[in-house]
Amino acid sequence: MKSADLLADAFGRIHEAVHDVVDGLTAEELAERVDPEANSIVWLIWHLTRIQDDHIADAAGTEQIWTADGWFDRFALGFPAGSTGYGHRARDVAAVRVDPELLTGYHDAVHERTLSFVRTLTGPALDRVVDEAWSPPVTLGVRLVSVISDDLQHIGQAAFVRGVLRRH
Repeated sequence: MKSADLLADAFGRIHEAVHDVVDGLTAEELAERVDPEANSIVWLIWHLTRIQDDHIADAAGTEQIWTADGWFDRFALGFPAGSTGYGHRARDVAAVRVDPELLTGYHDAVHERTLSFVRTLTGPALDRVVDEAWSPPVTLGVRLVSVISDDLQHIGQAAFVRGVLRRH
């Protein structure tokens, strides 16, 4: 298996899990929280998608789908265009309320861009340093694994919230 195929498979599993979690939920259910300080499903999926969009665009040297394709305007969250959810507080989480179709539409667009990018990668490309602010510097391969790890953690959290909400 080539590195590109492995990465595409990992991102594909995230994509499927996003749709599994959102499927059949209303905007109100997506925004529910298990307590006032907890993250909602909609915030978790928006955040994981924003991080993926941000990091893939940076690695590919392209503009983020969020701004390039008008998702920032369609979501109209009131955050700066560069906001990814990092450092958000409870009131910021509560502000993320959108229809399921908009949420999955943005995720689908980012997923397609991600696949287009990772399918071009070869082993040597993964060794390219993309962030020298860390010691050791972060390579593209490490950055992509980091995005996959972060996305999997957040989609797992969203699935847990869905399970809790469906029990009541």
